[in-house]
Amino acid sequence: MNTRTITQITDQIASFIQAFASPARIAILLTVGTGEACVCHLEAALGWRQAYISQHLMALRKADILRDRRDGRFIYYRLANPTILELVLGAAQLSGIDPEKVYALINSENNPSCECPNCADQQLDKLITQPPGSGTVEIGNT
Repeated sequence: MNTRTITQITDQIASFIQAFASPARIAILLTVGTGEACVCHLEAALGWRQAYISQHLMALRKADILRDRRDGRFIYYRLANPTILELVLGAAQLSGIDPEKVYALINSENNPSCECPNCADQQLDKLITQPPGSGTVEIGNT
């Protein structure tokens, strides 16, 4: 067995795991979830300051765990590989946490407190198609 190869492989795996092995970074990954999130979305969802979130986003981008795209003044973050969520769910299960409880935290929708165009457009769509207190309404039908 080649010790050098084992050391290189284990160092690479450990480095990857260390890049997101903090509660704050796991919370960010769950909040980004299966979609995208901008910093203001993360602020609204997590209740943290922008500077604190940005430090963690930088580390996650640097480790190639998150990817970003710019749209005007907003930068949207998404997982580079959605398999990371399976790893987090597996770690939860190994820690004795019901994976369903963690799965319920994974973001797949917008945040009503976020003012980015992505969330605002989704909120507007919901208001148009389903006014509060009523069933689904189709626009154009009378």
